[in-house]
Amino acid sequence: MIPKNFVEELLDRTNIENLIGSYVSLKRAGNNMVGLCPFHSEKSPSFTVFPSDRSFYCFGCGTGGDAITFVRKIEN
Repeated sequence: MIPKNFVEELLDRTNIENLIGSYVSLKRAGNNMVGLCPFHSEKSPSFTVFPSDRSFYCFGCGTGGDAITFVRKIEN
């Protein structure tokens, strides 16, 4: 098992905007970033990245989490 403090440090050091931005085209919307969800088909952006708490959420399909969750889901 991976130590909890290692996971926390990894998440602290990861820039979630850059990470998700390498997979999804994101645009600034106030303090957040929005784009088309990579996990389902959509025509208008419902995928939001929240840099302040280092998380993401899709208001269309309900997928959300942190940087580790995103990489697990996108890379299977």
